[in-house]
Amino acid sequence: MELPRARSNQTALAVAVKAARAAGEISRERFGSALQINHKGRNNIVTDVDCLSEEAILKILRREFPDHGILAEESGKSDGDTPYTWIIDPLDGTNNYLFGLPFYSVSIALMQENDIFLGVVYDPLRDELFSSVKGSGAWMNDKRISVTVETKMANSFIGSDVGYDSVEGKRMLDTLGMLWPRTHGVRIVGSAVLGLAYVACGRVSLYIHRNLYPWDMAAGTLLVREAGGVVTDWKGRDVGMQTKQIAAANMMLNKEFVELVTQ
Repeated sequence: MELPRARSNQTALAVAVKAARAAGEISRERFGSALQINHKGRNNIVTDVDCLSEEAILKILRREFPDHGILAEESGKSDGDTPYTWIIDPLDGTNNYLFGLPFYSVSIALMQENDIFLGVVYDPLRDELFSSVKGSGAWMNDKRISVTVETKMANSFIGSDVGYDSVEGKRMLDTLGMLWPRTHGVRIVGSAVLGLAYVACGRVSLYIHRNLYPWDMAAGTLLVREAGGVVTDWKGRDVGMQTKQIAAANMMLNKEFVELVTQ
């Protein structure tokens, strides 16, 4: 797929990588320091680093693609004059970041109408940059990546998160309780998009969630698909940006999970 060109004549991928690294530098420099915190809901917080990171991303994207739309976690939605929309999470894993757990990421995706065709996920602390362009595979830094070839749930490592909704969180924990005896292990990740990136590179066999937002899943969904995996809801149906439940894995593990939860 031919990517739109920026004002500077860079590709959209090059600009997204630059923006992700700029945001990652801010969060890396502030990691472990005192933060200003506001609450958006139960345990759902935003820090000054979230806001500063998002501002850095938006500055680059608006300079290079002033006619594109934006959907960002902290500043919301702004329409553009083209079919293109950037979907941004400047710091996915804010609670991890707040408590000093070194597991968070920057997520940037580009959507044309309802089709995600570019995704970048950046882990600043490990300097691991995951990227994908629709039809061109998935990459971590300069290495092509793929989902696990493991086909049995019993040998699989499962990633998940409970989210902020108390009802959905309880249901998620019930599901994990059902899965745990059937798997090699279960982990609460704390960054949904990094969990999806780990599925794409085979570190996590299956990632599941009950209550995601578009910025939590856009870039990661493309990464998994371009790495040879599938992303569906919990009934095995294709996902869109309004889907809340996701199951990301290779085709066989996805099928086994869907069968388990729909029995």
